[in-house]
Amino acid sequence: MFLQRRTPQLPTPEEALKGRPTPEFTVPSTHTVLGNPLEGPYPEGLEVADFALGCFWGAERKFWQTDGVWTTLAGYQGGYTENPAYEEVCSGLTGHTEAVRVVFDPKTVSYTELLKLFWESHDPTQGFRQGNDVGTQYRSAIYTHSLAQAAAVAASRDAYQKVLTAAGHSTITTEILPAEGRTFWPAEGYHQQYLDKNPAGYCGIGGTGVSCPIGVAPAEG
Repeated sequence: MFLQRRTPQLPTPEEALKGRPTPEFTVPSTHTVLGNPLEGPYPEGLEVADFALGCFWGAERKFWQTDGVWTTLAGYQGGYTENPAYEEVCSGLTGHTEAVRVVFDPKTVSYTELLKLFWESHDPTQGFRQGNDVGTQYRSAIYTHSLAQAAAVAASRDAYQKVLTAAGHSTITTEILPAEGRTFWPAEGYHQQYLDKNPAGYCGIGGTGVSCPIGVAPAEG
């Protein structure tokens, strides 16, 4: 039995669970809503974005409902444990956050538009929590796949901070790091498209009500 720490705190690499060389479960091959493969390789011309904004059940649905998104995949990212299991992530001893991998067609939806959806769909000022969900696995995060993505994230964060501050909110705590070296580990099959399989299931996603300025930076290449 894994117990969440009383005060959420990221483990050091030495404290983190070691994990395992191979996963303990298999991932479904096809997205239940979009009908496309969950795991790559993906068709040429598509791009990948990684976002964490609280419980990945509701977060994943936000993105699969967006035109131009080819597939989405719930998983764990930003920690140290190899091939983690859900219970391990919830223990706070892996360092991972619940993340969503979004594979999209930039000809239909831009990375900047996905960033707008990301910022507006949760409260990025809450640190290791989202609403009543408390723990390091619920922290807000973006893991970038190119210098262009990194530039777009920084610009959108700065623009959103201005309007959040004006509306009385505190400082954005979103973790922004390169995806390189931070493996995206797919979650168990029952987490994939959970709210499609369980339409009345729990969704803790909720934004601040503050609109994010769009078009703050290009994100091409």
